[in-house]
Amino acid sequence: MVTTTGRAHVALRESILRGDLAPGAHLGEVELAERLGVSRTPVREALSRLAAEGLVEVLPHRGARVSSFSPDDLDGIFDVRLALEPRATARAALRATAEDLDALDDLARRMLEIGAPGPDQDLDAIVPLNRDFHARLLAVADAPALSAALANVVHTPIVLRTFHAYDPASLARSLAHHGEMVAALRAGDADWASAVMRSHIGNARAVMVRNR
Repeated sequence: MVTTTGRAHVALRESILRGDLAPGAHLGEVELAERLGVSRTPVREALSRLAAEGLVEVLPHRGARVSSFSPDDLDGIFDVRLALEPRATARAALRATAEDLDALDDLARRMLEIGAPGPDQDLDAIVPLNRDFHARLLAVADAPALSAALANVVHTPIVLRTFHAYDPASLARSLAHHGEMVAALRAGDADWASAVMRSHIGNARAVMVRNR
């Protein structure tokens, strides 16, 4: 059974990840309680959970706000991703089932389609698909320790609306990486899968850190 706190947590988390609540935005308990139709207590508890996930900062005597990240913060985050995500992807290459591969392939294909230049390009729609792709990879890797270590960093690019920051060439590389990762997983090639993930993270790092 989902509690009121649980519902508030999910609603606020999704608002942050969708960008409805931007980095640095103040999170007033009264306003959020009214918006969600709940009391202040579940909102306060939900904000505490989000702070533990790194999505919210709770400041003494100043309330809460959506987390924002300096270039140094982002550089550290990408260090963590670079140390752990290629390893998780390599594990996934040795464990992916046909169902997993089909699901990942579908996500990669949909991202490529909606990210293609033109009037139908929808950068916001890539965000949940990208999140699902990386979450599925971690689930396939079946490495709870790696997943726990990555839990508070893999969503940071989503919060910062990464895809709006990409130039066309960087976006094309990122979207192509997803398809290549699926190909590596289909081949059961852990080294190839790991190398593609390293390139994928390096591409994102260049956009979010070096170009800021």
